[in-house]
Amino acid sequence: MEPKYKRILLKVSGEALAGDKKTGLDYDVMTDICRSIKKCVDEGVQVGIVVGGGNYWRGRSSGAMDRTRADHIGMLATAMNALALADSLESLGCDVRVQTAILMQQVAEPYIRNRAVRHLEKGRVVIFGCGTGNPFFSTDTAASLRAVEIEADIYFKATLVDGVYDKDPHKYDDAKKYETLTFSQVIGEELGVMDSTAAAMCRDNHMKMLVFDLSRPENIYDAVMGKDLGTIVAED
Repeated sequence: MEPKYKRILLKVSGEALAGDKKTGLDYDVMTDICRSIKKCVDEGVQVGIVVGGGNYWRGRSSGAMDRTRADHIGMLATAMNALALADSLESLGCDVRVQTAILMQQVAEPYIRNRAVRHLEKGRVVIFGCGTGNPFFSTDTAASLRAVEIEADIYFKATLVDGVYDKDPHKYDDAKKYETLTFSQVIGEELGVMDSTAAAMCRDNHMKMLVFDLSRPENIYDAVMGKDLGTIVAED
């Protein structure tokens, strides 16, 4: 069976890497996620990853701190997660490169689009840290941007919910799950799956997104192989 997608951009939240610990890193959870990514690579799929930093820091909930500085701290948190993911993937036999949008040349490459694409073409997993490198932009926006830049076939948004709902399924028993919807709906109905900047980036550049549950890491591989899961978001 051939993979449905040749090149993907996978967004992994920092919270997912923390597992039940809610903070820091759960190495067993991270290893399970990386095993599923490794299976995709073994099928010849090119994988770029944007990682969040919410297991260490959330700039928007930092209280009285200056928002720009709070966001810079969050970017550094994503760099820590990127390095941890790289280490886990390398332990499984993957060839990995970490690129960051803030220069830290002792530990990672600077983000250069053409170099990232070349790594992907050579079968290397590329992990993008530090978001876009700018405050006021979420890692969801960074993932949308990188997906467009590397010309990914699809943006995989791996969350802790099995798709997009009309309201929070953890709070409302009657929450309705969407099988498909558009980015215009995401923005217009304020569905909360991603911020409006990220949704507009995908909409305006015709990027398709799949939202699925990462509590079962094998879903990454199943999604690549075309299994029906989660919610597809694409503009008409």
